[in-house]
Amino acid sequence: MASAAQRRIKSISYAKYGYIFIAPFFLVYAFFQIWPLINTFILSVYGNGAQGDTFVGMENFQTLLFGGDDRSTRRIHEEFFRDFGNTLILWVGNFIPQILLSLLLAVWFTDSKLHIPGQGFFKVVMYLPNIITAVSVAALFMRFFSNSNMCLVNGLITSAGGKAYMFEDSAVWSRAIVMFIQTWLWFGNTMIMMMSGILGINPSLFEAAAIDGATSGQVLRKVTLPLLRPMVVYTLITSMIGGLQMFDIPFLFHTKKETINKYLETAAVFVYKNFRTSEDKVQYGYAGAASIILFIITALLGILVFRMNRDADEARKKKERKELVKAYKREQKMAKMGGID
Repeated sequence: MASAAQRRIKSISYAKYGYIFIAPFFLVYAFFQIWPLINTFILSVYGNGAQGDTFVGMENFQTLLFGGDDRSTRRIHEEFFRDFGNTLILWVGNFIPQILLSLLLAVWFTDSKLHIPGQGFFKVVMYLPNIITAVSVAALFMRFFSNSNMCLVNGLITSAGGKAYMFEDSAVWSRAIVMFIQTWLWFGNTMIMMMSGILGINPSLFEAAAIDGATSGQVLRKVTLPLLRPMVVYTLITSMIGGLQMFDIPFLFHTKKETINKYLETAAVFVYKNFRTSEDKVQYGYAGAASIILFIITALLGILVFRMNRDADEARKKKERKELVKAYKREQKMAKMGGID
């Protein structure tokens, strides 16, 4: 039989030390994340410029979404929708090739039949762009493609007797370059996640498919992709959140001083630009409202993607379980009302 001292030792809880260790993270997170988020909501319902201390309610949201009667509000409305359209174009244009390339490479690297030599080297090389800062990458590609005669491509064109091409003034070229940069930066990270998802699939399923004589394409369509769906959904949601917040590369891809490329001006750049206006023309209200709109759109798209890709059978079973629980509770309630034990 346990002594009193042993029982006292067993009753000691060390949970408080765990809370002490994780407290600094939550304090820093609350100060640098939660308060700015709350302050953004506050700013979104206040005026702009000299009216910055005036409560205007939903007026900023109405201006961004529907415009206004005067010229300045219509300009803000048009700029917001233009920048949001640029955001969607740049995100879709880099996500589709990124996910396709990452999935293809992940399948190749995890296929035991191919025996690709030097897999470790290729994985490291493909992941390396992900750890390079966006500023460095933007500066690097500006040396290749820009309006300047000193960039590499224009230097080759002019040395051959041609005329320098204005890459920044072309909507197609400027967007294509940024899409390529974003794909190049992130496909390695996406490939690693796809590989982890494929390696988590039970190998016996691939063996059974091989015994049944399934081709590589059939294995990919019937086994790999259906079981890889949770990882694809996770990648889609995280990429969508990052895409709607795209800022670094589009903002830095220009040579003209303090002139942002209008074809690359994203919604995040719109928020930054309105926060950085001169003191007499601050647009904190519009910037805060735009941030809240992006937050709502991101949340709705995330919920939509999650619900579209969830397991239908599991959702049906979960619904049936809830109905059974409700029916059981109704029966218990009726039994108590009837005086039946």
